[in-house]
Amino acid sequence: MSSAAPGGTTTEQGRSEYGVALFLAALGVLVIVQALLIPESRIARGPVGPATVPLVVGGLLVVVAGFLALDVFRGGRGEPEAGEDVELTGSSDWRTVLLLAVAFIANALLIESMGWWFSGAVLFWGAAFALGSRHYVRDALIAFALSFGSFYLFALGLGVVLPPGILDGIL
Repeated sequence: MSSAAPGGTTTEQGRSEYGVALFLAALGVLVIVQALLIPESRIARGPVGPATVPLVVGGLLVVVAGFLALDVFRGGRGEPEAGEDVELTGSSDWRTVLLLAVAFIANALLIESMGWWFSGAVLFWGAAFALGSRHYVRDALIAFALSFGSFYLFALGLGVVLPPGILDGIL
């Protein structure tokens, strides 16, 4: 049995909120340590190098974790989810989770051989199907449009070429 804490919350809620603070602090420390292991860039000059942003993010994670732990220590508790459009008493929809996992795994297995255009379309179409859409042709057209658009967004906008697969040399 759990004992009631001030404000109508349970001791377990307080411990879980300390757990979140501990997780944030550990994540922040991990980011800082990994940032310190980044090799120095030969082209970066001045105070800004490749580790600057990760160091700032890691430091902020540690600071936020400290403030969260202090707030919980002083009696602050997170407000429970109101569930505006979520049924809080319902169980998990494992069929949807499994279908989404299948779409993701299919994408991972097909991306090198078939290329992003096709594996991405499988991922997008599979996600739409798993989430309840039954407009197969329309969803396939949208899935190919999304994979086409994201392929060129990555290539032209970010300079990252996704695997072309069977369309190598055509794209």
